[in-house]
Amino acid sequence: MENKISYKDAGVDIDAGNSFVNNIKPHVKSTFIPGVLGGIGSFAGAFELPSGYKEPVILAGTDGVGTKLKLAIDSKKFDTVGIDLVAMCSNDLICNFGEPLFFLDYYATAKLEVEEASEVVKGIAQGCIRSQCALIGGETAEMPGMYKEGDFDLAGFCVGIAEKSQMDRVSRVKEGDTLIALPSSGIHSNGFSLVRKLLFDKLGMKFEDQFNGKPLIDTLLEPTRIYVKEFKENKDSINALAHITGGGIVENLPRVLPDNLRAKVYKDKIKVLPIFELMSKHVEESEMYRAFNMGVGMIFVVDNSNVDKVLSNTDGYIIGEIVSGQKGCDIV
Repeated sequence: MENKISYKDAGVDIDAGNSFVNNIKPHVKSTFIPGVLGGIGSFAGAFELPSGYKEPVILAGTDGVGTKLKLAIDSKKFDTVGIDLVAMCSNDLICNFGEPLFFLDYYATAKLEVEEASEVVKGIAQGCIRSQCALIGGETAEMPGMYKEGDFDLAGFCVGIAEKSQMDRVSRVKEGDTLIALPSSGIHSNGFSLVRKLLFDKLGMKFEDQFNGKPLIDTLLEPTRIYVKEFKENKDSINALAHITGGGIVENLPRVLPDNLRAKVYKDKIKVLPIFELMSKHVEESEMYRAFNMGVGMIFVVDNSNVDKVLSNTDGYIIGEIVSGQKGCDIV
């Protein structure tokens, strides 16, 4: 009699998938906020639109974690990249004055390692809690032959809501406005191909090398800071805000400027993090400022009358101002 073949023989373990779902249920539930309809296991996640908006607009953002994932995989530290995933999406959403409502994730791997995947989702839940939104769905795809053994990839999708009249921030920015930097927690989730090439290939550093009082890998995997709370608490005092991701301050800040205004950022005011100081010894300064956040994770553009209020309400500090000129950013 011919030997029958199973899905498991082909590399896909349905039982492991079920076990994973049971593992993540409490983490997913911990994110539920008013508006979530139904529980985990339905065919689609459902969320009731909050009331109180005159012209509600739905916003959506999607992102990944980039090659920071490779460091998590190689170091077997899976508990923080989920936070990064949510952060990259929710931090973008608030720049359009959207408040995050819910999040979905996509996790694709060669072979589902239940414990590793559970740690990742636990991080995603933590990111949702910090973003004050709910994790209402996701997809776990086991795809042998598509990924190398041990590898996985992550994508995230965040949906939020905004008042239509509040969304256009560019027209609110004016000459003389102050730039307030909110510190980053570290490298966040950009530039890791350069980080890995420099620190490990060129300098021969190791994960366990001591850097700034802890293993280097801990500094590198420090999760992206989420600014949703600071945004909500200072919403009425902010003219515009820019998430400092790939492209750095020089490319992200002009995204919130009208054509006739420039941002003037004072280099000596930026509180550069030690990890960037280390890399600056081997990378051109202009390249550093284009690839990394340099210690600034979010910039608020604030009317001068609101500066003191925002400074007292956050850990932000002044790094520059808006001046007249062609749209762009000068770091002087």
